[in-house]
Amino acid sequence: MSPRSALVNEELRRRSKERLLHAAVELVDEHGYEATTLGDIADRAGSARGLVSYYFPGKRQLVQSAVHRLMHRTLEEALEREPRTEDGRERMARAIDAILGLARDRPLLMRQHMAGLLQAEGLLPCPEQRRLAELLGDTVARHGSHEVDADYPMLRALLMGAVYAALMPGAPMPVPVLRAELFKRYRLDWEMGVPPDTEVPGGTGGKDQTDISRFFATEPDAQSK
Repeated sequence: MSPRSALVNEELRRRSKERLLHAAVELVDEHGYEATTLGDIADRAGSARGLVSYYFPGKRQLVQSAVHRLMHRTLEEALEREPRTEDGRERMARAIDAILGLARDRPLLMRQHMAGLLQAEGLLPCPEQRRLAELLGDTVARHGSHEVDADYPMLRALLMGAVYAALMPGAPMPVPVLRAELFKRYRLDWEMGVPPDTEVPGGTGGKDQTDISRFFATEPDAQSK
């Protein structure tokens, strides 16, 4: 049997990492951060446990990367759904709805993610987080900002604050109320984006929100076949 080519090995490593990210999101969404072990994640991903430490320094880094993947792909899908638009106000509305939608649809996962950001390690930079930052920065720029370096952190802070408020145990604020406040700040019409209790055919509202497998490239890359 001939040895695998470098291209095949690279593809196998890529798929292994994708499965770990996917498994991490699923398990934390189901059981919470503390109840999920690296062994659980490796077993769900069908990977050797040693591979987790090969790709990620620890559980906190893995889970943050996995959640940031879910966030940036959810945001990307919302921004690019049909009908496509270059309108900055509509794109801002879609961005707000995408992030608030995660808080509404995946409360345990997002609560655990926010709690993790308050730990000593704080925000751990990774490619997934940088991609999320790029999308939000572009959204701010298209909305008309002339100071993206200042306005992007403010949007990030407002979205994080809204997610915290929506998920606070014992005193959650309704997502529509938080949406209204953000829409008021950015001068958006209520009908923009995806208003509560509506669906958008062909967009994020028309997809099965319980199936996030499309955000993780666990299948063979056609180019490697």
